[in-house]
Amino acid sequence: MIIDLPSTTTSALNKKLVEIREQGGQVALGRVLTLVIVADDDAHLEEAIEAANGASREHPSRVIVVAKGARTAAPRIDGQIRVGGDAGASEVIVLRLYGALAAQGQSAVVPLLLPDAPIVCWWPGPGPKDPDKDPLGELAQRRITDSAAEKNPVKALTTRAKAYTEGDTDLAWTRLTHWRAQLVSALDLPPYEKITAATVTGEADSPSTELLAAWLAEYLKVPVKRVKSSGAAGIISVTLDRRSGPVELHRPDGRVGTLTQPGQPTRRIALQRRSTQDCLVEELRRLDPDEVYEAALHGLGKITSGTNGKTGAPPKADVTSPAAAAGSAASGASAASGAKK
Repeated sequence: MIIDLPSTTTSALNKKLVEIREQGGQVALGRVLTLVIVADDDAHLEEAIEAANGASREHPSRVIVVAKGARTAAPRIDGQIRVGGDAGASEVIVLRLYGALAAQGQSAVVPLLLPDAPIVCWWPGPGPKDPDKDPLGELAQRRITDSAAEKNPVKALTTRAKAYTEGDTDLAWTRLTHWRAQLVSALDLPPYEKITAATVTGEADSPSTELLAAWLAEYLKVPVKRVKSSGAAGIISVTLDRRSGPVELHRPDGRVGTLTQPGQPTRRIALQRRSTQDCLVEELRRLDPDEVYEAALHGLGKITSGTNGKTGAPPKADVTSPAAAAGSAASGASAASGAKK
């Protein structure tokens, strides 16, 4: 059911929500959090709402959509309430803000927040450089951006890395969960030799490729080369060098990866690019800070470019086996909420 309330107020929206609950005989809300979606009122808005509806089947939520309309229009709020089949396991409140109100999202959202429920803020498109300093981001315990949606994805990622605050995360990181899990699993197989260097190849403007290289650099403590390619989208391959031969995970088509390493049979692995809904579901499972993501951000400054051949002096590895080197990474692969991918 979709109910439109043109030129409305937040008070009128709250009153209508109570009326809908009373008519439906609903006694308790049963919502575990409030998800605030901040986006422009464009063709991609419905895609974000659909992803939130799908995620709500695992995380029943009140979804508040702040859709910024034309700044030159007369100030007004066009409200919309979606319940039932049009809202998944949630109730969706769409606020289309026009004119000067487009910059007043916080004032419009606060009266509609669920009491005593965690708040997650998600920017499915271009987001703020410092999410924690954004008026809506200030309300949230978790702040989800997506560097892949930015005009310059890699630059946006590095900018947010400098402004990182506990509770920040990025869907470019969440898209790496399966890659990280496969690499850690590969290092748990013989021969148990230390990694001496790594190479990560991917699309030039893929923030997920940057984060994967940074994660390896941070946890393996070895030189990591980031090679830019225009041959395919997102991450293409990862090579981990060892004395007996490299571990290689190669995914040229964006769907199926091939894992090869000495002494082990070649394996084909499902590495389909993850949907936005899948990534959002994973992020909503945890509301505490993601320490592994934070560590990966620190590793961004340790990777080198493969386009100019300058790798610098290799730092001394401080691990005795690949499994030990990935110890922290293994816990991160299973617990981390981790495209142009």
